[in-house]
Amino acid sequence: MSGRLPVRKTYKLFIGGAFPRSESGRTLEAEGQNVARASRKDARDAVKAARGAFPKWSAATAYNRGQVLYRLAEMMEARSADLAATCSGEAEVEAAIDRVVWYAGWTDKLPQVLGGSNPVAGPYFNFTVPEPTGVVAIVAPDEPALLGLVTRVAPALAGGNAVVVVASETHPLAAIELAEAIATSDLPGGALNILTGQRAELAPVLAAHMDVNAIDVTGAGEGATELERLAAENVKRVVRGPADGQSPWEIQALLEFKTVWHPIGT
Repeated sequence: MSGRLPVRKTYKLFIGGAFPRSESGRTLEAEGQNVARASRKDARDAVKAARGAFPKWSAATAYNRGQVLYRLAEMMEARSADLAATCSGEAEVEAAIDRVVWYAGWTDKLPQVLGGSNPVAGPYFNFTVPEPTGVVAIVAPDEPALLGLVTRVAPALAGGNAVVVVASETHPLAAIELAEAIATSDLPGGALNILTGQRAELAPVLAAHMDVNAIDVTGAGEGATELERLAAENVKRVVRGPADGQSPWEIQALLEFKTVWHPIGT
């Protein structure tokens, strides 16, 4: 019988497609594990990574974004047993995978459903087309640990946004396990960044950050009002949504709409 000790997993952050430890060297105990406790600088680094990834991700064709999200669902399927161990079980994992697939299917349908040709009184064509908002900060709900995170992140990615998410403070392991699947998908490094740590420390930094364009406060609880106040400094879009459920309007909430006029006959 072998006397070797098992190699225990180290739960780090996920920033720019890599798994760094917090620059502060801090950890916190959650779910019986030591998890990286992100600092304010880690949050700023995550925003920088998201901004760097945004041009590539937003410029990808809608079809390609759908294929990348589908690939993420494939990687989640391959790691379903590991994911199930960090949340309520197989049923939650299956629901999370199905949700990613569902949003993957919406990526190339958004212009037709949310945009279109507008009637105008004059010799003009008038078109409205959806565009991603930019860098989106998301405060994930505590429960359901995996499905809640996916429910808020998937529509933001489907719309072409780059994301920085503050994972559940009480159940962060599902987020880091999901990061393992993200790292082996085709999602560009930095398009989705995951911070674990104390919500009260990280969320205000993101809400006040001048290079963050929108913030989802679904998981912020009583702290949402203060985050809204901080977000007002650069007129960030503030979003609240369900911790479960799916709708194309969740994608729309993080899109801008550009209207183009063009003369007829030229």
